Amino acid sequence: MFSSIRGKNVLHTVLVTLSLTCGSQAQATIVEVTTNLGKFEINLYDESTPVTVKNFLNYVSAGRYDGTVIHRSAPGFVIQGGGFVFEQQLPLKAINTNAPIVNEPKWSNVRGTVAMAKLASNPNSATSQWFVNLANNSGGAPSLDIQNEGFTVFGQISSADMAVVDAIAALPRFNFPGIQDLPLRNYSNTDRDDNKPLQADNLITIESVVVVDARPNTVAGLTLVPNASPPPPPPTTGSSAGSVGWLALLPLGLLAFRRRRR
Repeated sequence: MFSSIRGKNVLHTVLVTLSLTCGSQAQATIVEVTTNLGKFEINLYDESTPVTVKNFLNYVSAGRYDGTVIHRSAPGFVIQGGGFVFEQQLPLKAINTNAPIVNEPKWSNVRGTVAMAKLASNPNSATSQWFVNLANNSGGAPSLDIQNEGFTVFGQISSADMAVVDAIAALPRFNFPGIQDLPLRNYSNTDRDDNKPLQADNLITIESVVVVDARPNTVAGLTLVPNASPPPPPPTTGSSAGSVGWLALLPLGLLAFRRRRR
């Protein structure tokens, strides 16, 4: 079902290559994320989080986000994607990832921002997975601006486009062996209790991610909130690679935030 999506990969490569090579180094890029529940745009912070944005656009240009699913939803907190595909059955299949990148925690995890997921107790372990902050997650306990040396915010979604994200977060969530809080549509508690097999249309699928605006300084109209409690600088030795699992977004200490299936 994703043959048409994969056919767009060449176009993705051309668009993203142009966005990375044309103009000055300090460039801001807007990407459009198309899901089977609607579209939203992410304005990337190329100038202030260059390593993270380049990493994200590398996955975009390779088409590796196409066909991935939103695999975790915590209403009032985050939705998470960018790491897995559904191949007609569970468990979900992890996508191929590049080497982990260095942490760049310069901006605050407020509502509408997009940040990188990473492994617990390993600040420099982000690869492909990202999440959208549904609320102001910068303060309180725990604070995503502080925990695990801060989660790197590298983009922002407009208030209007957050309606699509909120619609995803409003879907019922289900627990299956090996996965928690999976948002599904057209699927009920009865279906789950009867072990009804999932269909592709039940999951929230990212059909494509494409660059729609590569002009410099597109962040000029946004309100960027600095990280009020920046963590210490990362070590110069880097970090070891590792596979990204289901708890990639947040360390084990945040499991208390997980809500039960509705």
